[in-house]
Amino acid sequence: MITKNFSPTAELGGRFHASENKPSARILVVDHDADICRLNTELLLDAGYEVSHAEDGAGAWDELQCNAYDLLVTDHHMRKLCGVSLLKKLHIAGMAIPVILVTGEPPTSELSRHPWLQIEAILLKPYAADELLAVVSNVLRAIDNATGQFVPPPALLVAPGSNRLSF
Repeated sequence: MITKNFSPTAELGGRFHASENKPSARILVVDHDADICRLNTELLLDAGYEVSHAEDGAGAWDELQCNAYDLLVTDHHMRKLCGVSLLKKLHIAGMAIPVILVTGEPPTSELSRHPWLQIEAILLKPYAADELLAVVSNVLRAIDNATGQFVPPPALLVAPGSNRLSF
């Protein structure tokens, strides 16, 4: 597992940045593809979030047991422990954390068999940087609007290249 923590407050393209008045959200990014993991991590860091990353579901599970996060952005198809299996472990352990699942192919049959798995959004690969930032912002806004207690928004599904969220 490779994990690194940062907390810059850089602005990205004049549109997305962390508020200087609020602490930055802590996000764990998990993806088996090192390039995607690095790009997502850097994108979220540049947007002002505190970001750690893990290279697979097993590494993410270790990280989640040691540190608190406001959001989990995870791939589904990974070595050692897939995204849905990671969510099952979180559920069994009683760990509540908002989740954005990024995947090329949504595991719809697994999710329908396990409706108790809470996924706030599914982002289909390939996606643009602004799509990831919009989904992260919307999910985190739901947390803020609930005054500290997370109330999941309707499931979000973002089609690649559409730049629109579906509720």
